[in-house]
Amino acid sequence: MAASAIDAHDARLIREGGVAARVAAVVEPVIEQLGYRLVRVRVSGLNGCTVQIMAERPDGSMSVDDCEAVSRAVSPSLDLEEPVTAAYHLELSSPGIDRPLVRPSDFARWAGHEVRIEMAVPADGRKRFRGFLRGVEADRASIELPDAPEGVDPMVALRIGDMSEARLVLTDALIAESLKRGKEGLEPAMPEPEAVERRRAAPDPKKLKPAGPKHRLPGAARANRAGLPSDPEEN
Repeated sequence: MAASAIDAHDARLIREGGVAARVAAVVEPVIEQLGYRLVRVRVSGLNGCTVQIMAERPDGSMSVDDCEAVSRAVSPSLDLEEPVTAAYHLELSSPGIDRPLVRPSDFARWAGHEVRIEMAVPADGRKRFRGFLRGVEADRASIELPDAPEGVDPMVALRIGDMSEARLVLTDALIAESLKRGKEGLEPAMPEPEAVERRRAAPDPKKLKPAGPKHRLPGAARANRAGLPSDPEEN
């Protein structure tokens, strides 16, 4: 898969902050060089500390083998750059069914489905929106709000770059659409209900650098093909 498959005009507009942003800065170029796309990085307190990286192919699919390939590629860069100073577990996964939306193409691809949005920059004094995605124009997503008061236009255009998070709501319609796309060979297919974990061998304690206060534990790459939410809160 060539790196040219990545559309430079469809960059992520919803990005991480803090430690997760440092991790993303390290892994995103590596992931794109392989021809995949970074979806999101989360750093949580799960199992002490877990670094979760969501990635996908440009068509929205992501297999167990893909997750393992990305894990093998990003691990040396993380070891070299050390964006996380504490010991941590590394988890690689597909976006799942109720996936985050981070690029304009994500909003266009899933038009018609229900979405939940958190704004980093309030729109008309409001930070939380939930409604039906009606498409995207330039850098703004059109959302139809079922809770709009009578006499008020239910359509709002929210700037994607002002969002802190946007994700699909897990509904029967979304599951049916994912199943249909999978059967027809379209993207993105609903991940199959299986998971695989690859663990690296523990490092030799004698070879660890004595200077740092902590060192990372052996990484673990997980392909979350069940499509279930695996989204621990970020520290």
